[in-house]
Amino acid sequence: MASGKDSDRNLGYMTLKDAELKLPRTTRVKNKTPAPVQITAEQILREARERQEAEIRPPNQTITDSTELSDFRLRRRKEFEDQIRRARLNTQVWVRYAQWEESQMEYERARSVWERALEGEAYRSHTLWVKFAEFEMKNKFVNEARNVWDRAVTILPRVDQLWRNYIHMEEKLGNIAGVREIFERWMDRSPDQQAWLCFIKFELKYNEIERARSIYERFVLCHPNVSAYIRYAKFEMKHGQVELARKVFERAQKELADDEEAEILFVAFAEFEEQCKEVERARFIYNFALDQIPKGRAENLYSKFVAFEKQNGDKEGIEDAIIGKRMFQYEDEVSKNPLNYDSWFDYLRLEETVGNKDKIREIYERAIANVPPAQEKRYWQRYIYLWINYALYEEIETEDVERTRDVYRACLKLIPHTKFSFAKIWLLAAQHEIRQLNLTGARQILGNAIGKAPKEKIFKKYIEIELQLGNIDRCRKLYERYLEWSPENCYAWRNYAEFEMSLAETERARAIFELAISQPALDMPELLWKTYIDFEISEGELERTRALYERLLDRTKHCKVWVSFAKFEASAAEHKKDEEEEDAIERKKDDIRRARAIFDRANTYYKDKTPELKKERAMLLEDWLNMETGFGMLGDVSVVQSKLPKKLKKRKLSSREDGSTEYEEYIDYLFPEESQTTNLKILEAAYKWKKQKVVKAGECV
Repeated sequence: MASGKDSDRNLGYMTLKDAELKLPRTTRVKNKTPAPVQITAEQILREARERQEAEIRPPNQTITDSTELSDFRLRRRKEFEDQIRRARLNTQVWVRYAQWEESQMEYERARSVWERALEGEAYRSHTLWVKFAEFEMKNKFVNEARNVWDRAVTILPRVDQLWRNYIHMEEKLGNIAGVREIFERWMDRSPDQQAWLCFIKFELKYNEIERARSIYERFVLCHPNVSAYIRYAKFEMKHGQVELARKVFERAQKELADDEEAEILFVAFAEFEEQCKEVERARFIYNFALDQIPKGRAENLYSKFVAFEKQNGDKEGIEDAIIGKRMFQYEDEVSKNPLNYDSWFDYLRLEETVGNKDKIREIYERAIANVPPAQEKRYWQRYIYLWINYALYEEIETEDVERTRDVYRACLKLIPHTKFSFAKIWLLAAQHEIRQLNLTGARQILGNAIGKAPKEKIFKKYIEIELQLGNIDRCRKLYERYLEWSPENCYAWRNYAEFEMSLAETERARAIFELAISQPALDMPELLWKTYIDFEISEGELERTRALYERLLDRTKHCKVWVSFAKFEASAAEHKKDEEEEDAIERKKDDIRRARAIFDRANTYYKDKTPELKKERAMLLEDWLNMETGFGMLGDVSVVQSKLPKKLKKRKLSSREDGSTEYEEYIDYLFPEESQTTNLKILEAAYKWKKQKVVKAGECV
């Protein structure tokens, strides 16, 4: 009998093995080390191009007579003329044509080619003029070269290279007068600074100092900028003319005081005076410059001034210079970003070290004028400290009470209390009034704060102030308003009750606790219940405490509540005093029975009502076991041990954020009653499996 695969093949079906795509076997590279000689892509392309050119390049031709030479020249000229007709504006073609004629000793023909090239649009290319002139000079046609250069600088006067090459040629020929004439023609065109400096360098080369000075005078008239005047002054200084150099600087100072580069001019002037040992003149120039130049452009000036004072000044001068530099930096920062309040703080802190009160107040006023653009508290959190520092400065440093009060009033008026407020400002303003013994003003400020922007800090501080003054009724009214504003605040209820407890008002405190736990919503009810229970325990009201625990268990069956209730019952005998030893032992046994009863209730509840809370039940039994151990001779550990569960390590499939799954270990608990049920289920499943197996065996037979 054929197998399943053979029958499929006989029927014409394609099997999975036949459908597999058979790919060629990949070749493994055994040796992966780099070759000793590396070949770049550039080298490969160059070799390919050389091979291609070798195929296209015509073979070398040997010329034997004049006829063949004439034919060769005619053919080459025809090729060049054809190239020119195709690309007349291509200067490279003209250059190759002229250079070829030059190589054939045909100078007139070469000159004709150059002239033809410069007759069209190619005359704009200064490269052609340069090569034409070099051709004339190379073949020692000097006058023709001069004519070429003269025509070039006339047609293209803004091309500095033509002027320089023309001058270089004449200077090599020794025609100094001609060079000077060419420079004068060039300067009449008002060229850039480099052209003037070349002219000056030429005159200095031949020691013509007066001529160079006159050129500098014309130079600063043509280019009245800072760099030109500084070069002029350095020239005079180099040749020992100190007074002339000073006059140049003074002239530049008058003409360029408002220039954007005036900072560089003043620094150079001061360094010049410092070099001449005129320290006071240099200091005067620095101070004058710092007053004239805007601080946004005087960064380098301040650095130079600080370095100058460190070298030539005394201790006070150095400190003033450093402080001035830092002030400049802060001024620049706040001018660029007036909402950067950290820069304002640094600026004010530095100014306060100087001690100029008017200047400090001016900076404070400028700083607080930069109100945050958005009415959101996060934008105001740094800004509000400017007001705080301003008020504290007026109160502590200047001791101006009225001005301090005005600062607080202006700040409180500026804050949009309907959207957000700052308890710190209200409290600082009230504390300032208290320091001035103005209790009425302080109460008015705190009352306005509660009315406009009630906050927990304000209530606490106001109550603390009234409590220190001994105004009990005011404290109670404030607590009532506090709880009206925030009835869910458990801390407020606890503090109110503790306040009454401190006054020995037990019934008032109990009434407050009852009112607190009856609130529909509380932020931390466990805190309130614990405080209430501790209060009743401290009062020795055990029955009231038991009743509170029962009421709490009606609301929540949390494990900690059961444990706390049991521990209370276990220690109830400790709250009874003046008992005999036998009565105390009996009382302790009763407390232990009560505690066991509570633990047993809790265990029954978790077992019957909430079997899924295995972890809480295990924690409860563990606390019960610890309590029985702590009882010593009176304890009975066996009562709990029979109820303790077994810890089992299990795994469950959990999903990750990226969509994949993994197994995660967790601890499970197996209680005694569950183990019996599990054994019965296993036996029942085994019986069913065996029964099914017997039935199948009978069917086969």
